[in-house]
Amino acid sequence: MSGMSVKSWLSSIADRGRELLDLPLSTPQDPLKQLGAMCKDLVSQKGEARGTAAAREVVRLWENLPEEDHLAFFRMMQNDFSADRAKVTKAAEAFAKDPSEANLAVLTQTSEPIRQELLRKINMAPGGTRAIVDMRETLIALLKNNRDLEPLNADMQHLLTSWFNRGFLELRHIDWDTSAAILEKLIRYEAVHEIQGWEDLRRRLATDRKCFAFFHPAITDDPLIFVEVALVHGLADSVQALLAPEIDEKAPETANTAIFYSISNCQAGLKGISFGNFLIKQVVEELKREFPQLKQFATLSPIPGFMGWLRTRQKSKADDAELAGQVLDGLSEDDWINDPIKVAKLQKPTLALCATYLATCKRGKSPLDPTARFHLGNGAQLERLNWLGDTSEKGLRQAGGMMVNYAYHLNDIEKNHEALMNDGKIATSKSVAQLAGI
Repeated sequence: MSGMSVKSWLSSIADRGRELLDLPLSTPQDPLKQLGAMCKDLVSQKGEARGTAAAREVVRLWENLPEEDHLAFFRMMQNDFSADRAKVTKAAEAFAKDPSEANLAVLTQTSEPIRQELLRKINMAPGGTRAIVDMRETLIALLKNNRDLEPLNADMQHLLTSWFNRGFLELRHIDWDTSAAILEKLIRYEAVHEIQGWEDLRRRLATDRKCFAFFHPAITDDPLIFVEVALVHGLADSVQALLAPEIDEKAPETANTAIFYSISNCQAGLKGISFGNFLIKQVVEELKREFPQLKQFATLSPIPGFMGWLRTRQKSKADDAELAGQVLDGLSEDDWINDPIKVAKLQKPTLALCATYLATCKRGKSPLDPTARFHLGNGAQLERLNWLGDTSEKGLRQAGGMMVNYAYHLNDIEKNHEALMNDGKIATSKSVAQLAGI
């Protein structure tokens, strides 16, 4: 929009609409009642100006709603803004008698909960999209003890999936010249390898590193997801080496491999909405364009489910149950990492069990390990296990210090994806297959 941002334009409309808006008379001492009344007013609004003003007021009231009222607000939103049961029954009976497309359209429209329209109208407000993402983050935290609110969560996820589809997302290259506000959020959001302050962040944005993030036009100053990339020679086998302070100034001209070593989702309110598959594929295209000498694209990834699987395996009737118990006992010993004899003794059986876990263990047709599920689902191949690839406290706790490379062989990505989705077949290198005995 020339000369004016969408947010400014919406604010201007809301300012004009506020003059026409009769605000509820609820007292400030009853913020929940005031918010509920404003939500009902919002769904009844037809005009653009009044509607935008009412939506902005809903956002303001939500942002100031006391935490102890959140659960009651969500219950009100789900119960008071549901579909009209009588109309649904009437439409269903009409469709049962005459299952025409016209009657199906009426039934579909009638069955949609009013809360979906409420959310669409809240989204009209300046900051409305951000507010709905925050609402869902709060709701997700409450779901564990309030499963009856799942229908509201499903409605929010349905709408957010539409609003945050790939067509709306903007890929940005993040470097040291990016605004300090966004850089500060990278430090806060990093979920795989904690960023140890500004100097560590500067290292991760040096000449032999790249960082890319997806943004949404309604939330321009807050990344949705970001990926950190290292330009190196050959497959990386140690994250400590990747995070080391030394910079390879020649890497942009000489590196033959791009290693994706950290992918972090930033918005808890967008849980269940996948951006990572689009992000990796687009970043690969950007890197190929900027660094045509790159021949390999791979990850150096954690194995977050391995130790938990070992505990389960130990209690199972599998042939390697006893071995799993022995390895688990060894990896649980204090300071084993600093004893060369224990390290050597654990290496072979731990690698074999981990290969079995990653290459054969599934949930349905999908890999059991969440990180494996993500990369293999995107068409990567299970390429190589790295003994002592992450010797940090977190790495030892999650996977006995091991990491894994998932390789994105560009000519095989679609074939690997289809084989996994249709047949549950995990693309596995010969070396990992041998370790797993398959």
